[in-house]
Amino acid sequence: MRTAVLGSINIDLVASAGRLPTPGETIGGGAFRREPGGKGANQAHAAAQLGADVTMFGAVGADEDGDFALARLRVVGVDTGFVLRVSAPTGVALIATDAAGENQIVVCSGANQFAVPPQDTEFDLLIAQLETPLDVVEAAFAATSAFAVLNASPARDLPAALIERADLIVVNEHEHRTVAGLNRVKRVVVTYGGGGSELWMRGERVVAVAAVPVQPVNSVGAGDAYCAAVSLALASGVPPRRALATASAVGAAAVSDASSQPTLLSLNAYEPAR
Repeated sequence: MRTAVLGSINIDLVASAGRLPTPGETIGGGAFRREPGGKGANQAHAAAQLGADVTMFGAVGADEDGDFALARLRVVGVDTGFVLRVSAPTGVALIATDAAGENQIVVCSGANQFAVPPQDTEFDLLIAQLETPLDVVEAAFAATSAFAVLNASPARDLPAALIERADLIVVNEHEHRTVAGLNRVKRVVVTYGGGGSELWMRGERVVAVAAVPVQPVNSVGAGDAYCAAVSLALASGVPPRRALATASAVGAAAVSDASSQPTLLSLNAYEPAR
């Protein structure tokens, strides 16, 4: 499936500790790692491994961080030829994680603010998030007839035109409570972490699927892997319950991997037995 991913490309600076600090608290015993991330890049990385033909649209700095982030995408076959190199620094996410895989994240957008919509609109699937400017996402959705997916994260108010155009909006339970107008969307997938996921259509819940039991290692990229998987499955015409179950298995594999861009198999490897 020819897939365009429009979104953020960051470097993740990750500190892992036994627990997350409370406001004003300093804790020790942490371990540090530096790796490529960003919701857009994470979803592109996952979609390519799951079997899509992926082109990434976004922006990075003309710096070593930009080189590092794009090299990771190219390794799994993502076409990065349309990613802009700009004078602003590559985006950075400061992430703290605990022993249970929970996290706290602060994103510094940097070059992501200079992303532009795809000029080539002939894709089967378009996936975008909200870590790049909203008007860029709106323009991309308006210009294509592709199956258009919005991962409405970070949560914010959405224009009516974007709500009406989206074929699918993916949110977590917090975003589901926060983002207004989701009852008007054709399809909304809501994720609940260990509580599974649901599909809503025009405000009516039609499918609920349990999560795959797993010991979490890192939840940072799991939602992005899930989003890529459920987008590919539903855009391909997979029945909703099977699509959500497949995506849940992908999410479980991702949360078991320490990386924000985990190693995955092809999508059909995660499909439930018939």
